[in-house]
Amino acid sequence: MARERPTALLLDFDGVLRHWDPAVAAGVEREYGLAAGVLGEIAMHWGRLQPVLTGQVSHADWMSSVADALSDSVGPQRARAAVEQWQRYRGEVDADVLAFVREARAGGVRVGLGTNATDLLDTDLAELGLVGELDVVVNSSVVGVHKPAKEYFQAACAALETPPARVLFVDDEDWAIRGARAAGLSAYRWSGPEGLRYLRAALAH
Repeated sequence: MARERPTALLLDFDGVLRHWDPAVAAGVEREYGLAAGVLGEIAMHWGRLQPVLTGQVSHADWMSSVADALSDSVGPQRARAAVEQWQRYRGEVDADVLAFVREARAGGVRVGLGTNATDLLDTDLAELGLVGELDVVVNSSVVGVHKPAKEYFQAACAALETPPARVLFVDDEDWAIRGARAAGLSAYRWSGPEGLRYLRAALAH
């Protein structure tokens, strides 16, 4: 049986619409005498990350815990300064993806941002000039559950006012794609701007 044509798009933020230059964190680590990769490693430790993605702790508290974890190696003051400097960089918008979002919305497709994010997301969207560029923003820390939970995708479809079968989800992580499909959405694994041709075709047929 042929799938219904998607009438709504749900896009991941990090890795799809926003990209991070790894040189920024690497530069901070070098400047403060930290081990290469340690900032991301500590921040992304699941026990530390999961509470902030579900709104149990704030972004500020999460970063304080990262600084605390670094204190033994460089001292509390330098650890705080390193984390603050690292956090000033908020990534970069993918111009090709943003152009596609505008094109899709102009063609009558509802576009939502579907992201595992912290309470800093709205500030980031404003800083990156993305306010008003999306129909809805579905932030895991507001919803209280994160991708790939079925409840997350149900909340996203409700926000888009579109049944799961008519929503096309785009993410760069396999686990998120599998979760979306299990929740009844169609899903496409993003690997770069060459994927835009597929997405345009999926929305057009």
